[in-house]
Amino acid sequence: MKNDILKMAYSPENFRKQGHVLIDQLADHFNSSINRESEKVIRWSPPEDEYAYWKGFLKDGKTPKLFPEIIERSIHLHNPKYIGHQVCPPAPIASLSALISASLNNGAAVYEMGMVPTAMEKIITEFINSKIGYDENSRGFLTSGGTLANLTALLSARKAILDIDIWNEGQNQNLGIMVCEEAHYCIERAAKIMGLGTKGIIKIPASKGFNMDVSLLETYYKKALKENIKVFAVVGSAPSTATGMYDDLETLASFCSNHKLWLHVDGAHGGASIFSSKYKHTVKGIQHADSVVIDGHKMMMMPTITTALLYKKGHHSHTTFSQKADYLLEQSEHEDWYNLAKRTFECTKTMMGIQWYTLLKTYGEDIFDENVTVLYDLGKYFGSLVSDHPDFELAIEPMSNIVCFRYITGSKDTTELNALNASIRQHLLEDGEYYIVQTKLRGIHYLRTTIMNPFTSKKDLNGLLKKIKSIADNIRI
Repeated sequence: MKNDILKMAYSPENFRKQGHVLIDQLADHFNSSINRESEKVIRWSPPEDEYAYWKGFLKDGKTPKLFPEIIERSIHLHNPKYIGHQVCPPAPIASLSALISASLNNGAAVYEMGMVPTAMEKIITEFINSKIGYDENSRGFLTSGGTLANLTALLSARKAILDIDIWNEGQNQNLGIMVCEEAHYCIERAAKIMGLGTKGIIKIPASKGFNMDVSLLETYYKKALKENIKVFAVVGSAPSTATGMYDDLETLASFCSNHKLWLHVDGAHGGASIFSSKYKHTVKGIQHADSVVIDGHKMMMMPTITTALLYKKGHHSHTTFSQKADYLLEQSEHEDWYNLAKRTFECTKTMMGIQWYTLLKTYGEDIFDENVTVLYDLGKYFGSLVSDHPDFELAIEPMSNIVCFRYITGSKDTTELNALNASIRQHLLEDGEYYIVQTKLRGIHYLRTTIMNPFTSKKDLNGLLKKIKSIADNIRI
């Protein structure tokens, strides 16, 4: 080989040396983060500054500092004071399994390219289905994120419920889905991708508790029929992203059964409560859903991005897409569960089944129970802490590990309080000791935490409120 640079790039010994160094660096990072030795969760940098930094770094021509610099300048999810977005600190062994996937690079679209992850995926989805309460006729597969999984589920619903072949013949009627106005925006995006348009997204108002007001289902359904919209699916949130509130899945299931509609449950965040003996009541009725989505990278300690899409009636998992690719797929009359390209959008997909299988094999299902239970317990505790504090107000009593609250001392004017809380959040971001996010609910600006790290302590949460109060006092000065 004339080009030595390729020899260097593929050198096993270089990989061994670089790998040992990187694992040591990551282990040190985990240690300092979990033990709160690092002072900041985030070192905030404006977009243009960060762009300029990395552009200059690329021109530097030196590589030894690359990985440490990436680690240092990224958000430290393993720091217990990270309580921001719905992305978990991965269990280190799950990260190692992702390294195997990236290194072996066996695309799991057709069986012969991904024998190991394909078999593991079937085992994992059977396991999750059993926890949902599905029987042996259920099926499922893993896919790249909740957004893609929700879109796939709605495509399955459309094909199962309607008596026309839209996939091959196109759409010639007004179609619709029903969903709470508090549902994740990816549901609306999926509906528009499917060509339903704005009128085909029938948003049911939320109750005072920020979940779907199920008393309005019949009214909105009849209104859709009068407007000549054929409703084929209802989407329940488990829970909604902004507030962490669960829809009433039992009532939704009854409604769908009465009207012969598909019930899909977006449990990307909180569907994992099926594993918690203490909190599985939050998804009571989920076993009646026709399809369910659960993310591994939210409540199940896995790196991004991996999502399980589960079907109560297994044949729906492999009839959604009808497209022939002779060079890849064999035609067969029986269920072709092992050729995943027939069942998913992806023509290439990672060996994501390894992550799920590794955690289950190493620690057993109890680790999922413990993780969800610890995080939801912390959400309940923080909700009580906020509720009992005279300077703060809850948006709603939390049902999960998502808590929305605001600082209220110093003014009764909504506009002023909105500005104050937005300023508090910006100060927290720039300070970097804690990382939280924000949301707006019915015109009111709230601070929002999602407790994703099982090592976040009550002391950390008390410290957050003290920090916010200190920031608010300084802002008023």
